[in-house]
Amino acid sequence: MSPRLLPYALIAPATVFTAALFLYPFLLVAQQAFIGNDGAFSLAHFRTMAEHWKFESALTNTLWLAAIVVPLQLCLALALAQMVTRLQRGRDVMLYIWTIPLGISDLAAGIIWLTVFEQTGFLNSILMGLGAIDEPTSFLGYSNMGTTLLAVVVAEVWRATAIVLVILVSGMGLIPKEYSEAAEVFGAGAWAKFWRVTLPLLKPSLQTALILRTILAFEVFAVVAVLSGTQFPVLMGETYEWQFTLQDGPVAAAYAMVILGISVVSTVFFLRVLRTPEGVRA
Repeated sequence: MSPRLLPYALIAPATVFTAALFLYPFLLVAQQAFIGNDGAFSLAHFRTMAEHWKFESALTNTLWLAAIVVPLQLCLALALAQMVTRLQRGRDVMLYIWTIPLGISDLAAGIIWLTVFEQTGFLNSILMGLGAIDEPTSFLGYSNMGTTLLAVVVAEVWRATAIVLVILVSGMGLIPKEYSEAAEVFGAGAWAKFWRVTLPLLKPSLQTALILRTILAFEVFAVVAVLSGTQFPVLMGETYEWQFTLQDGPVAAAYAMVILGISVVSTVFFLRVLRTPEGVRA
């Protein structure tokens, strides 16, 4: 085979896989969303979606979840990654322990935290045992949307911080030690080294972690469904509701296109904000 054709031959299987399992289904979903009942281009399904009383709440809740969960996960993962990289012994063991939630499904994570926050759960038992409350409190439900949001945030942070941690630990491992040693020679402290050396060289890993986690935050579903049912609507939950409960595939496709649009915008934002000049790459 010609050397010029070899790269194309190597990427051909991945290209075929992507086209068959992503591009073609995407085109079908887009067709459902943008084609009306008469077979012509139409935004009728988007109007039906936008006029539904749950859409605004679902969009707001999804954006709030992403705005709260992603920064919390990033800060926590940065702190844990710093701790892991500084360990002389037991680094692999600690990393393994902290990444255990990564192997738990969204549904299982939701069930675990449901046993904590429900009326007969561990949190009520602990508070009653300490004498803080006299009777079980309902933390989840329509009348307690604040604590419901908090429960979802806690569950998501516990479940998905591990993926950010793995990416950041890998990125920190690629930073040459000479940069840190040079900073120490010039009198930089721990915070100065982290802010001036580690973070700038960690931009490619931060970019990957933020894009991945933000997209997944927009697609949160199982944890919310377990902890709140339909009382705390999110975009992915409404997509499922329109597709399987209301049996309206075109409107569900419109929801899917909205999620895709938000994901694309956030991806472009992180690609631009965390763009790394070639001269400062590790």
